[in-house]
Amino acid sequence: MSTETRPRGPMLLSIARAAITAALGGVPKADEAAPEHAAWLQEPGATFVTLTRQGQLRGCIGTLEAHRTLLADVKANAVSAALRDPRFAPLTLAELATTRIEVSLLSAMQPMPFESEAQALAQLQPGVDGVLLEFEHFRSTFLPQVWAQLPTAKAFMARLKQKAGLPPDFWAPRLRLYRYSVHKWQEPERS
Repeated sequence: MSTETRPRGPMLLSIARAAITAALGGVPKADEAAPEHAAWLQEPGATFVTLTRQGQLRGCIGTLEAHRTLLADVKANAVSAALRDPRFAPLTLAELATTRIEVSLLSAMQPMPFESEAQALAQLQPGVDGVLLEFEHFRSTFLPQVWAQLPTAKAFMARLKQKAGLPPDFWAPRLRLYRYSVHKWQEPERS
């Protein structure tokens, strides 16, 4: 199958796995190697790479706005999720064999107009919207996948505020929200 017709998701997953394997000092398997010269990989892209082991988060790092090629972004975020997520010890090569990789490709950010928290909450689409919250130097985001754990707009927003370092009931007129969507691809469970 040519590079241009091979499905994009499997290619991005292969690129992420190969980048992590190489960063950990391993040699990517032949079936993990992905051609990297496809034109669409050279376009700007913003991604998140999420790692899980036995259903538990093991690392998640991403980019909210496209500022480098999609290829460079996936590689950098995959390696950072494996080695630099401050919530976890660096992944080992032995752990990688049982680690599941997910790549989320983000759309452009869309500012949300609102005059109150109630208006903002009413606009959110559970399971669809990723949300970026900004207030002064506070900033946080949740991918749309987080709706699975926080299915109501109120709970989602409260936890998003906490992630930014704000109280869950915080509200201010200068608070800004942006929504985005993702295309995501996930490897099968690895054991």
